[in-house]
Amino acid sequence: MPSKAGTATRSPGPCFEHAATSGDVSLVLYDVTTLYFEAEKEDELRKVGYSKERRVDPQIVVGLLVDRGGFPLEIGCFEGNRAEAATIVPIIKAFHARHGLADMVVVADAGMLSSGNLRQLDEANLRFIVGSRMTKAPIDLASHFRWHGDAFTDGQLIDTITPRAGQRSENSTSLRAEPAWDPAAHPGSWRAVWAYSAKRAARDNKMLTAQENRAKAVIAGEKAARTPRFVKTSNRAATLDEASLARARRLVGLKGYVTNMPATVMPSGEVISSYHALWHIEQSFRMSKTDLRARPMFNHTREAIEAHLTVVLTALALSREVQARTGLAIRNVVRQLRPLRSATIAINAITQTFAPEIPADKQAILDAIHGSKPTH
Repeated sequence: MPSKAGTATRSPGPCFEHAATSGDVSLVLYDVTTLYFEAEKEDELRKVGYSKERRVDPQIVVGLLVDRGGFPLEIGCFEGNRAEAATIVPIIKAFHARHGLADMVVVADAGMLSSGNLRQLDEANLRFIVGSRMTKAPIDLASHFRWHGDAFTDGQLIDTITPRAGQRSENSTSLRAEPAWDPAAHPGSWRAVWAYSAKRAARDNKMLTAQENRAKAVIAGEKAARTPRFVKTSNRAATLDEASLARARRLVGLKGYVTNMPATVMPSGEVISSYHALWHIEQSFRMSKTDLRARPMFNHTREAIEAHLTVVLTALALSREVQARTGLAIRNVVRQLRPLRSATIAINAITQTFAPEIPADKQAILDAIHGSKPTH
Protein backbone atom coordinates (compact mmCIF):
# COMPACT_ATOMS: atom_id res chain seq x y z
CA MET A 1 0.00 0.00 0.00
CA PRO A 2 1.60 3.29 -1.07
CA SER A 3 2.19 5.71 1.77
CA LYS A 4 3.79 8.62 -0.08
CA ALA A 5 5.45 9.43 -3.37
CA GLY A 6 8.31 7.06 -4.01
CA THR A 7 7.39 4.89 -1.02
CA ALA A 8 5.47 1.63 -0.82
CA THR A 9 5.05 -0.68 2.17
CA ARG A 10 3.89 -4.27 2.39
CA SER A 11 2.67 -5.95 5.57
CA PRO A 12 1.06 -9.34 4.85
CA GLY A 13 -1.62 -10.09 7.42
CA PRO A 14 -0.60 -13.73 8.00
CA CYS A 15 2.97 -12.64 8.89
CA PHE A 16 1.75 -10.28 11.57
CA GLU A 17 -0.82 -12.76 12.88
CA HIS A 18 1.82 -15.48 13.12
CA ALA A 19 4.30 -13.21 14.90
CA ALA A 20 1.62 -11.90 17.26
CA THR A 21 0.48 -15.38 18.28
CA SER A 22 3.80 -17.27 18.19
CA GLY A 23 6.33 -14.54 18.89
CA ASP A 24 6.52 -11.05 20.33
CA VAL A 25 5.74 -7.83 18.42
CA SER A 26 6.22 -5.53 21.40
CA LEU A 27 9.80 -5.01 20.19
CA VAL A 28 10.57 -4.70 16.47
CA LEU A 29 13.88 -4.32 14.63
CA TYR A 30 14.45 -2.08 11.61
CA ASP A 31 17.24 -1.82 9.07
CA VAL A 32 17.75 -1.03 5.38
CA THR A 33 19.67 -2.46 2.47
CA THR A 34 19.91 -1.85 -1.27
CA LEU A 35 18.95 -4.05 -4.22
CA TYR A 36 20.54 -3.29 -7.56
CA PHE A 37 19.13 -3.74 -11.07
CA GLU A 38 20.62 -5.02 -14.29
CA ALA A 39 19.70 -1.75 -15.99
CA GLU A 40 21.59 1.12 -17.57
CA LYS A 41 19.15 3.99 -17.05
CA GLU A 42 17.54 5.46 -13.97
CA ASP A 43 13.84 6.19 -13.53
CA GLU A 44 11.69 7.69 -10.75
CA LEU A 45 12.32 4.75 -8.42
CA ARG A 46 15.49 3.03 -9.61
CA LYS A 47 18.27 5.53 -9.00
CA VAL A 48 22.00 5.48 -8.44
CA GLY A 49 22.75 6.15 -4.80
CA TYR A 50 25.01 5.18 -1.95
CA SER A 51 25.77 1.46 -2.20
CA LYS A 52 27.44 -0.47 0.62
CA GLU A 53 28.78 -2.76 -2.10
CA ARG A 54 30.14 0.24 -4.03
CA ARG A 55 28.06 -0.51 -7.11
CA VAL A 56 27.07 2.19 -9.61
CA ASP A 57 23.97 0.43 -10.95
CA PRO A 58 20.48 1.86 -10.43
CA GLN A 59 19.09 0.57 -7.15
CA ILE A 60 16.24 0.82 -4.67
CA VAL A 61 16.49 1.19 -0.91
CA VAL A 62 14.63 -1.55 0.94
CA GLY A 63 13.51 -1.13 4.54
CA LEU A 64 12.68 -4.27 6.54
CA LEU A 65 10.85 -4.55 9.84
CA VAL A 66 11.11 -7.82 11.79
CA ASP A 67 10.24 -9.06 15.26
CA ARG A 68 12.92 -9.72 17.88
CA GLY A 69 13.59 -13.17 16.38
CA GLY A 70 14.00 -11.95 12.81
CA PHE A 71 10.53 -12.94 11.51
CA PRO A 72 9.49 -10.40 8.82
CA LEU A 73 6.60 -8.04 9.52
CA GLU A 74 6.80 -5.21 6.97
CA ILE A 75 8.86 -4.32 3.93
CA GLY A 76 9.09 -1.03 2.04
CA CYS A 77 10.88 0.27 -1.03
CA PHE A 78 12.24 3.75 -1.62
CA GLU A 79 14.12 5.64 -4.31
CA GLY A 80 17.70 4.44 -4.71
CA ASN A 81 19.14 7.79 -3.64
CA ARG A 82 16.99 8.09 -0.51
CA ALA A 83 18.98 8.54 2.71
CA GLU A 84 18.68 5.61 5.12
CA ALA A 85 17.50 7.86 7.95
CA ALA A 86 14.57 9.07 5.81
CA THR A 87 13.05 5.58 5.55
CA ILE A 88 12.33 4.56 9.12
CA VAL A 89 9.49 6.92 10.04
CA PRO A 90 7.16 6.11 7.07
CA ILE A 91 7.44 2.35 7.60
CA ILE A 92 7.11 2.44 11.40
CA LYS A 93 4.13 4.80 11.31
CA ALA A 94 2.36 2.74 8.64
CA PHE A 95 2.90 -0.48 10.59
CA HIS A 96 1.85 1.08 13.88
CA ALA A 97 -1.30 2.62 12.42
CA ARG A 98 -2.27 -0.57 10.58
CA HIS A 99 -2.08 -2.80 13.62
CA GLY A 100 -2.80 -0.33 16.43
CA LEU A 101 -0.04 -1.58 18.69
CA ALA A 102 0.51 0.00 22.10
CA ASP A 103 3.91 0.41 23.77
CA MET A 104 5.83 -0.78 20.72
CA VAL A 105 9.63 -0.44 20.94
CA VAL A 106 11.59 0.18 17.72
CA VAL A 107 15.28 -0.80 17.59
CA ALA A 108 17.57 0.55 14.85
CA ASP A 109 21.26 1.23 14.31
CA ALA A 110 23.02 4.60 14.40
CA GLY A 111 22.30 5.22 10.72
CA MET A 112 18.70 6.02 11.70
CA LEU A 113 19.76 8.49 14.39
CA SER A 114 18.55 11.98 13.57
CA SER A 115 16.86 14.51 15.81
CA GLY A 116 13.87 14.68 13.46
CA ASN A 117 13.37 10.91 13.37
CA LEU A 118 13.52 10.52 17.13
CA ARG A 119 11.19 13.47 17.66
CA GLN A 120 8.61 12.04 15.23
CA LEU A 121 8.76 8.59 16.80
CA ASP A 122 8.37 10.07 20.28
CA GLU A 123 5.45 12.27 19.18
CA ALA A 124 3.75 9.15 17.79
CA ASN A 125 4.01 7.60 21.28
CA LEU A 126 6.55 5.05 20.07
CA ARG A 127 9.49 3.85 22.13
CA PHE A 128 12.88 3.62 20.45
CA ILE A 129 16.39 2.30 21.02
CA VAL A 130 19.02 3.42 18.51
CA GLY A 131 22.78 3.28 18.39
CA SER A 132 24.59 6.50 19.27
CA ARG A 133 27.50 8.01 17.36
CA MET A 134 30.95 8.23 18.90
CA THR A 135 30.97 12.00 18.35
CA LYS A 136 28.33 12.18 21.10
CA ALA A 137 30.53 10.50 23.71
CA PRO A 138 32.58 13.55 24.83
CA ILE A 139 29.36 15.51 25.47
CA ASP A 140 27.38 12.68 27.10
CA LEU A 141 30.30 11.57 29.27
CA ALA A 142 31.68 15.02 30.16
CA SER A 143 30.90 14.49 33.86
CA HIS A 144 32.55 11.08 33.89
CA PHE A 145 35.69 12.43 32.23
CA ARG A 146 35.87 15.31 34.70
CA TRP A 147 35.42 13.22 37.83
CA HIS A 148 36.92 9.88 36.79
CA GLY A 149 39.18 10.65 33.85
CA ASP A 150 39.20 8.21 30.96
CA ALA A 151 39.34 5.12 33.19
CA PHE A 152 36.67 2.46 32.63
CA THR A 153 36.19 -1.09 33.88
CA ASP A 154 35.19 -4.00 31.66
CA GLY A 155 31.40 -4.19 31.43
CA GLN A 156 30.87 -0.76 33.00
CA LEU A 157 27.54 0.92 32.16
CA ILE A 158 26.94 4.67 32.44
CA ASP A 159 23.30 5.77 32.34
CA THR A 160 23.10 9.47 31.51
CA ILE A 161 21.46 11.95 29.08
CA THR A 162 22.29 13.21 25.60
CA PRO A 163 21.15 16.41 23.82
CA ARG A 164 18.18 15.93 21.49
CA ALA A 165 19.77 18.39 19.08
CA GLY A 166 22.97 20.40 18.95
CA GLN A 167 25.85 20.32 21.41
CA ARG A 168 24.26 21.91 24.47
CA SER A 169 23.86 19.41 27.29
CA GLU A 170 21.52 19.61 30.27
CA ASN A 171 24.03 17.52 32.24
CA SER A 172 26.00 19.75 34.61
CA THR A 173 29.64 18.69 34.93
CA SER A 174 29.70 20.27 38.39
CA LEU A 175 27.67 17.32 39.67
CA ARG A 176 29.48 14.05 40.20
CA ALA A 177 26.42 11.80 39.82
CA GLU A 178 24.99 11.21 36.34
CA PRO A 179 21.41 12.50 35.96
CA ALA A 180 18.53 10.02 35.74
CA TRP A 181 16.67 10.89 32.52
CA ASP A 182 13.23 12.36 33.06
CA PRO A 183 11.34 13.83 30.06
CA ALA A 184 9.83 16.51 32.26
CA ALA A 185 13.10 17.46 33.97
CA HIS A 186 15.18 17.14 30.78
CA PRO A 187 12.96 18.34 27.89
CA GLY A 188 16.02 18.92 25.67
CA SER A 189 17.55 15.48 26.17
CA TRP A 190 17.08 11.78 25.56
CA ARG A 191 18.31 8.99 27.76
CA ALA A 192 21.75 7.67 26.80
CA VAL A 193 23.42 4.44 27.93
CA TRP A 194 27.16 3.98 27.35
CA ALA A 195 28.89 0.65 27.78
CA TYR A 196 32.60 -0.15 27.97
CA SER A 197 34.08 -3.43 26.77
CA ALA A 198 37.73 -4.38 27.17
CA LYS A 199 37.45 -6.65 24.13
CA ARG A 200 36.05 -3.79 22.06
CA ALA A 201 38.80 -1.51 23.37
CA ALA A 202 41.51 -3.93 22.20
CA ARG A 203 39.88 -4.10 18.77
CA ASP A 204 39.50 -0.31 18.56
CA ASN A 205 43.12 0.26 19.62
CA LYS A 206 44.34 -2.16 16.97
CA MET A 207 42.35 -0.32 14.30
CA LEU A 208 43.57 3.11 15.49
CA THR A 209 47.19 1.92 15.46
CA ALA A 210 46.76 0.75 11.86
CA GLN A 211 45.23 4.12 10.92
CA GLU A 212 48.04 5.97 12.71
CA ASN A 213 50.70 3.96 10.88
CA ARG A 214 48.96 4.60 7.56
CA ALA A 215 48.85 8.33 8.30
CA LYS A 216 52.56 8.39 9.19
CA ALA A 217 53.40 6.52 5.97
CA VAL A 218 51.50 9.09 3.89
CA ILE A 219 53.18 11.98 5.71
CA ALA A 220 56.61 10.41 5.15
CA GLY A 221 55.87 9.97 1.46
CA GLU A 222 56.16 6.20 1.75
CA LYS A 223 52.61 5.63 0.61
CA ALA A 224 50.56 7.51 -1.97
CA ALA A 225 46.91 7.64 -1.07
CA ARG A 226 44.01 9.91 -0.43
CA THR A 227 44.41 11.83 2.81
CA PRO A 228 43.73 9.23 5.51
CA ARG A 229 42.38 9.80 8.98
CA PHE A 230 44.62 11.67 11.44
CA VAL A 231 46.46 13.63 8.74
CA LYS A 232 46.12 17.43 8.74
CA THR A 233 47.49 19.78 6.11
CA SER A 234 48.84 23.24 6.81
CA ASN A 235 50.69 25.34 4.19
CA ARG A 236 50.73 22.23 1.97
CA ALA A 237 52.65 20.33 4.66
CA ALA A 238 51.07 17.15 6.04
CA THR A 239 51.44 16.39 9.74
CA LEU A 240 49.96 13.91 12.16
CA ASP A 241 46.79 15.18 13.86
CA GLU A 242 47.84 14.13 17.33
CA ALA A 243 44.91 15.89 19.05
CA SER A 244 42.32 13.94 17.01
CA LEU A 245 44.23 10.72 17.60
CA ALA A 246 44.32 11.34 21.36
CA ARG A 247 40.56 12.01 21.41
CA ALA A 248 39.92 8.78 19.54
CA ARG A 249 42.17 6.82 21.91
CA ARG A 250 40.21 8.20 24.84
CA LEU A 251 36.96 6.73 23.52
CA VAL A 252 38.10 3.22 22.65
CA GLY A 253 35.89 0.44 24.00
CA LEU A 254 32.80 2.61 24.28
CA LYS A 255 29.45 2.01 22.61
CA GLY A 256 26.42 4.25 23.11
CA TYR A 257 22.66 3.78 22.89
CA VAL A 258 19.91 6.40 22.82
CA THR A 259 16.36 5.72 23.98
CA ASN A 260 13.20 7.34 25.31
CA MET A 261 12.58 4.42 27.67
CA PRO A 262 12.93 5.50 31.32
CA ALA A 263 15.25 3.45 33.50
CA THR A 264 12.24 2.52 35.66
CA VAL A 265 10.72 0.77 32.63
CA MET A 266 13.83 -0.73 31.02
CA PRO A 267 17.15 -1.10 32.86
CA SER A 268 20.33 -0.18 30.99
CA GLY A 269 21.35 -3.82 30.56
CA GLU A 270 18.05 -4.62 28.86
CA VAL A 271 18.46 -1.59 26.56
CA ILE A 272 21.78 -2.99 25.37
CA SER A 273 20.54 -6.58 24.98
CA SER A 274 17.54 -5.34 22.97
CA TYR A 275 19.85 -3.43 20.63
CA HIS A 276 22.07 -6.48 20.17
CA ALA A 277 19.06 -8.34 18.72
CA LEU A 278 19.70 -6.38 15.50
CA TRP A 279 21.89 -9.26 14.31
CA HIS A 280 18.65 -11.10 13.50
CA ILE A 281 17.65 -8.55 10.86
CA GLU A 282 21.17 -8.55 9.43
CA GLN A 283 20.85 -12.33 9.10
CA SER A 284 17.47 -11.91 7.37
CA PHE A 285 19.04 -9.58 4.80
CA ARG A 286 21.84 -12.08 4.14
CA MET A 287 19.28 -14.86 3.69
CA SER A 288 17.24 -12.74 1.28
CA LYS A 289 20.23 -11.82 -0.88
CA THR A 290 21.90 -15.23 -0.97
CA ASP A 291 19.59 -18.16 -0.17
CA LEU A 292 16.46 -16.47 -1.56
CA ARG A 293 18.26 -14.77 -4.48
CA ALA A 294 16.50 -11.42 -4.10
CA ARG A 295 19.10 -9.80 -6.36
CA PRO A 296 19.87 -8.77 -8.99
CA MET A 297 16.43 -7.53 -10.04
CA PHE A 298 15.34 -7.41 -13.67
CA ASN A 299 11.91 -5.83 -13.11
CA HIS A 300 11.39 -2.29 -14.38
CA THR A 301 7.87 -1.24 -13.31
CA ARG A 302 6.93 -0.26 -9.77
CA GLU A 303 4.19 -2.91 -9.63
CA ALA A 304 6.60 -5.68 -10.66
CA ILE A 305 9.23 -4.50 -8.18
CA GLU A 306 6.70 -4.45 -5.34
CA ALA A 307 5.49 -7.91 -6.36
CA HIS A 308 9.09 -9.16 -6.30
CA LEU A 309 9.56 -7.77 -2.78
CA THR A 310 6.31 -9.41 -1.66
CA VAL A 311 7.55 -12.77 -2.92
CA VAL A 312 10.88 -12.24 -1.14
CA LEU A 313 9.09 -11.31 2.11
CA THR A 314 6.90 -14.42 1.86
CA ALA A 315 9.90 -16.67 1.17
CA LEU A 316 11.77 -15.09 4.09
CA ALA A 317 8.81 -15.74 6.42
CA LEU A 318 8.63 -19.40 5.34
CA SER A 319 12.40 -19.80 5.65
CA ARG A 320 12.42 -18.30 9.13
CA GLU A 321 9.65 -20.66 10.24
CA VAL A 322 11.39 -23.70 8.72
CA GLN A 323 14.58 -22.73 10.56
CA ALA A 324 12.67 -22.26 13.81
CA ARG A 325 10.99 -25.66 13.53
CA THR A 326 14.02 -27.67 12.43
CA GLY A 327 16.85 -25.82 14.14
CA LEU A 328 18.76 -25.93 10.83
CA ALA A 329 19.79 -23.18 8.42
CA ILE A 330 17.48 -22.96 5.42
CA ARG A 331 20.38 -23.72 3.08
CA ASN A 332 21.06 -26.94 5.00
CA VAL A 333 17.39 -27.94 4.86
CA VAL A 334 17.20 -27.39 1.10
CA ARG A 335 20.46 -29.28 0.53
CA GLN A 336 19.24 -32.31 2.46
CA LEU A 337 15.72 -32.44 1.02
CA ARG A 338 16.48 -31.55 -2.60
CA PRO A 339 17.42 -35.16 -3.61
CA LEU A 340 14.03 -36.47 -2.43
CA ARG A 341 12.03 -36.73 -5.67
CA SER A 342 8.92 -38.68 -6.55
CA ALA A 343 8.41 -40.19 -10.01
CA THR A 344 5.23 -40.47 -12.07
CA ILE A 345 5.14 -42.94 -14.96
CA ALA A 346 2.32 -43.16 -17.52
CA ILE A 347 2.14 -46.30 -19.75
CA ASN A 348 -0.89 -47.29 -21.86
CA ALA A 349 -3.21 -44.90 -20.05
CA ILE A 350 -2.07 -46.24 -16.70
CA THR A 351 -0.38 -43.75 -14.39
CA GLN A 352 1.62 -44.77 -11.38
CA THR A 353 3.47 -42.59 -8.89
CA PHE A 354 6.48 -43.80 -6.95
CA ALA A 355 7.24 -42.01 -3.68
CA PRO A 356 10.86 -41.33 -2.77
CA GLU A 357 12.69 -43.47 -0.28
CA ILE A 358 13.15 -41.19 2.73
CA PRO A 359 15.97 -41.91 5.21
CA ALA A 360 15.19 -41.52 8.90
CA ASP A 361 17.21 -38.30 9.31
CA LYS A 362 15.42 -36.66 6.37
CA GLN A 363 12.05 -37.83 7.69
CA ALA A 364 12.82 -36.15 11.01
CA ILE A 365 13.31 -32.85 9.17
CA LEU A 366 10.02 -33.29 7.30
CA ASP A 367 8.20 -34.17 10.53
CA ALA A 368 9.58 -31.02 12.17
CA ILE A 369 8.49 -28.85 9.22
CA HIS A 370 4.98 -30.33 9.21
CA GLY A 371 4.66 -30.17 12.98
CA SER A 372 1.48 -28.51 14.22
CA LYS A 373 3.24 -26.45 16.89
CA PRO A 374 5.65 -23.81 15.52
CA THR A 375 8.60 -22.97 17.71
CA HIS A 376 9.05 -19.37 16.50
